[in-house]
Amino acid sequence: MGNMGNLIIKNNTRIFRPGEIEKIIEAIPKQEYKVKFEALLFSGARYTEMQWLYKHPKFFDGNTIKMPKRKPKQIYDERYIRLNSHGKRAVSYFLRSKKNLPSDYATWIENLHRWCDIAGVEKDGVSTKSTRKTWESWLVTMYPKQLEYIFLSQGHNTLTALKFYLMIPFTQEDINNIKYYTDGWI
Repeated sequence: MGNMGNLIIKNNTRIFRPGEIEKIIEAIPKQEYKVKFEALLFSGARYTEMQWLYKHPKFFDGNTIKMPKRKPKQIYDERYIRLNSHGKRAVSYFLRSKKNLPSDYATWIENLHRWCDIAGVEKDGVSTKSTRKTWESWLVTMYPKQLEYIFLSQGHNTLTALKFYLMIPFTQEDINNIKYYTDGWI
């Protein structure tokens, strides 16, 4: 808890261990925000993609999210974000929320930092990218033979993904807990 030696930061972005995620979720005071946080985490979608999905819920079929190309620099014309039972639940609840994610990243980052403080989790490196990078790191750890599926689902090319998501120093306890959250993704 707050021990800098145990932090995982890749490319200036914090990657959470399962125990940290559990503490943060417990620290989030409003159910509405827990839902938003879990939707970002268990989908691995970019913050802007979840904002877009909220406005276009027809792209969630109950099992996957179809993400059409929305920006010129996107690698793929479209992609399908795979979801397991945690992701399906979180995204469906998110789409029933009264409000979308905050339009300003800074507001979400302030929320994340406040929740980390409440949870007793170090906030160094925590940003809007943290949930996405955490999820992809967890998937790569649990499904090393499925890297191409993971990278396609996340919208990364293999080189980018290999550079950032392999060799994350999760403990055996982390891996045992990650298994619970990622089970059923493949």
